[in-house]
Amino acid sequence: MALVLAVIAGVPPIVWSIAGSDSGGGAGIQADLHAFHALGAHGCTVITATTAQNSREVRHVEFASREMLRHCIAVLRDDLPPRAVKLGMLGSDAVIAEVAPFVQAYEGMVVCDPVMVTTSGARLLDEGASEALQRDVFPYCSLVTPNLQEAEALLKRKLESPAEVEAGASELLRAGCRAVLIKGGHTVAHDGHSSFLAQDYFSDGTTSAWLTLPRLPTDETHGTGCTLSSATAALLANGMPLIDAVVLAKAYVHQGIAAATRLGSGPGPVAHTSFPSSPDSMPWLTIDVESARQRPCFPRCDGSAARGLLPIMDTSARVATVVEAGAKDVQLRLKGVSGEMLLNEVREAQRVCAANGARLWVNDHWETALACGAYGVHIGQEDLSAMSMTELERIASAGVRLGVSTHSYSELARAIAVRPSYISLGPVFQTSSKRVDFSPQGLLTVSRWRKLIPADTPFMAIGGISKDVAPSVLEAGADSIAVISALTESPEGLSLADATRAWNLLWSTASRA
Repeated sequence: MALVLAVIAGVPPIVWSIAGSDSGGGAGIQADLHAFHALGAHGCTVITATTAQNSREVRHVEFASREMLRHCIAVLRDDLPPRAVKLGMLGSDAVIAEVAPFVQAYEGMVVCDPVMVTTSGARLLDEGASEALQRDVFPYCSLVTPNLQEAEALLKRKLESPAEVEAGASELLRAGCRAVLIKGGHTVAHDGHSSFLAQDYFSDGTTSAWLTLPRLPTDETHGTGCTLSSATAALLANGMPLIDAVVLAKAYVHQGIAAATRLGSGPGPVAHTSFPSSPDSMPWLTIDVESARQRPCFPRCDGSAARGLLPIMDTSARVATVVEAGAKDVQLRLKGVSGEMLLNEVREAQRVCAANGARLWVNDHWETALACGAYGVHIGQEDLSAMSMTELERIASAGVRLGVSTHSYSELARAIAVRPSYISLGPVFQTSSKRVDFSPQGLLTVSRWRKLIPADTPFMAIGGISKDVAPSVLEAGADSIAVISALTESPEGLSLADATRAWNLLWSTASRA
């Protein structure tokens, strides 16, 4: 992954916050700078307004002069150009008129949090400035992040159901926004069914999804909107795709709410912790809101299942070879095979696995896997997206395990949504086994994935892993390693059976240590 490459090289990416100052330190510029730092970016500021506020109220607001704004933008642009920009409180026509030309000319990523009204009810955007914001700023932003009340103000109507939220996002896109995240985290749903969930809706016109997490029983949520947008900007500056940045920003905010402490007599500010590192903070991503409310749950893996070597073989004969050599899990990946031939191959692979005390995972062909009594099914993201909730429930109710491939944080969130039996990540290193559209993930991503996956869900690594580097992959957090060419085309010239035995020793050695 591209994240923190600049930081590793010793030069953090620069992110600007063009926003207001919160004298209470929980939101605005202050929250932005904390989030930038926590996620590996250096923050610069253009302060649009100073507010006299504490944890209970905003008592007074004064906007910066246009001359001051102009000089701040110019002096930073001359020496500290940004890799991404976060826009917060703009507040007035005059401020928007000064900031808009910069945004319109800027070619990088811009995240706009259209701060309009505080949670306590204070108006932070002049009534007449909303039109200028939508006309002169929104079309030049990579993402606009209104909360539900702000979206309603922009659309001039109530959004009282998930369908109306989705329609509202589509209308904002038609009005010029490139991508929209309508946040509902601090709002109890009008339909009464998801008051225990914090659900946000993302759409860029091509990808649309609900991001869901349990609502935490706390009101220590001051600065959530500022933090989410600034975290998104920092992640974008570090090379994240937009949907991945949104997923991780929501995780960062949830993690911060869980760690928040009350400081004054009103709601406390979101805590600024670190890169998301808890499975409890990882949102689940679904195409529709109902799938988030009624998630399937697949059986857990027994004992050592999916916690060792996983050969991926393309014939039942090869399956027989590896399980007779000691493999306890094996995946049968059949391409271009259907009908009776498919059934016979899966049936024979299941027979030899059962005879040798091994577990068979069938790639893609879940109905055949169920018919033949396989231990589990493995599917990729395209298959997961194409499957209905009824089909997923059918697999789960049959007691068959499910493994899901992931290549990005948004795909991880999509996998977590169905609570699979195991999750795989790839490619860890460069591989020639199959064409992939994702860059090598590296060991840092392996370690981060493990922290975001529930402890009862085995984590499998795949892609370009040789026996020499396998110990480092296991040390980084993988429970299992899926292998193809390292067995079928052993660099040491070993037979398939001998290569399987050699690989199995990695876990035997680790268990003795």
